[in-house]
Amino acid sequence: SAEQYQVSFQSRFGRAKWLQPYTEATLKKWAQDGVKRVDVICPAFVVDCIETLEEIAIEGRATFLNHGGQTLSYIACLNDDSAWMHALADICQEHLQGWPTLAGQGPTDLQRQLSKQLAQAMGAKT
Repeated sequence: SAEQYQVSFQSRFGRAKWLQPYTEATLKKWAQDGVKRVDVICPAFVVDCIETLEEIAIEGRATFLNHGGQTLSYIACLNDDSAWMHALADICQEHLQGWPTLAGQGPTDLQRQLSKQLAQAMGAKT
């Protein structure tokens, strides 16, 4: 149910405000409010990356535990699971149909011109 999860945002760059609520602040508040256990997933990635593992599985866990939480479990992405690799390949095949291939079957001059005109109509500058 909606009471059992919350979306938060981890990545920030510099001092500028970013998408909120921030994951670090959320974990800190939950721990201070008496939440003892948190399970975390990062569905924006198809595989775990070093940044996510560092910021969530290591730093996020430390923040949560240092402010009163007891357990933060990082749930790994599907990574190189065979079923996931087949599903990802199917998704790519479905959505990349019609794109130029490495075999030299690139767009024609007419297709390039139409693409340029469309981009310009949408505000692109040349």
